[in-house]
Parts: sequence; C-alpha cells; structure tokens
Amino acid sequence: MPTPITKKGHEALTAELSRLKKVERAKVIEAIAEARSHGDLSENAEYDAAKERQGFVESRIKELENKLADARIIETAGRTSDTVVFGATVLLMELDAKQKKQYKLVGQDEADLKDGKNLSPIAGRQGSDRQACRRSGPRHHSGQSRQI
Repeated sequence: MPTPITKKGHEALTAELSRLKKVERAKVIEAIAEARSHGDLSENAEYDAAKERQGFVESRIKELENKLADARIIETAGRTSDTVVFGATVLLMELDAKQKKQYKLVGQDEADLKDGKNLSPIAGRQGSDRQACRRSGPRHHSGQSRQI
C-alpha cells in the first residue's frame, strides 16, 4: 500500500539518501581502511566502531530506498477543503488555555516532534470530518481536549 508523503518530505528523504550514498558511505569505507591499517582487528575498537557505523548507514539506505519506493506524493499546494485530510494545515485551540496553534498533518517521516509544527496524521483516529472533530473534541496525545 502506498505511503502518502508531501513533495517537501519526499525531497528531504531523497536528499538524505543521496548524502548517505555519496558522503557517509565514503567516510565509512575510509574509516574501515584506516582501522585495518592499524593491524590486529580482533582488539581494534576503531575497526569495530567503523563496521558498526557501516551497518547503520547501510540499514538506513535500505530503509530510505524502501520508503521512497512505496511513497505516493500528495500535492498539498493550493488545496482547500472543509475536511481534515493529509497535508492539511489545521488550527487547533486549547480550550482551557484559549491558545491557538497551527499544525500541518504529514506522514510519520515528516513529523517534527521537536518544533511541533508538523504532526503525523491525527485525523484517522478522530474521523477525517472537521465537523465530527468539533463535536467529539479530538484528544491531543497529552490527553487535552482540542477543538478545531
């Protein structure tokens, strides 16, 4: 089943994949060669660290290749809708604090938990109909009630 992703998210994953293949792989190969030149590999911490890094890089490359192969770019520019759908920008209001926050609903690879501006879709759990969200008072992961 195709995984939805925004064009910006697809570009970010593609850039990361390119960096891993062109830059990080070369660094790892160089680090392994350097560690090998130090002799005995059985007690060579540099060699072990380089091999571990190689495993991480290769694993991430495979993961990104699979994600990009399954990705379906959802065009979000210029879209207007009365329903909460993938790629939509929504305004949530905390009822208790009377604070408004704006979020963009994106796929898990695009979610920005530190900044909190991009969230993985919450609409699926609460129903994708904005009116239904108003009635049901969707819950934020913190348990606080939100109103759209």
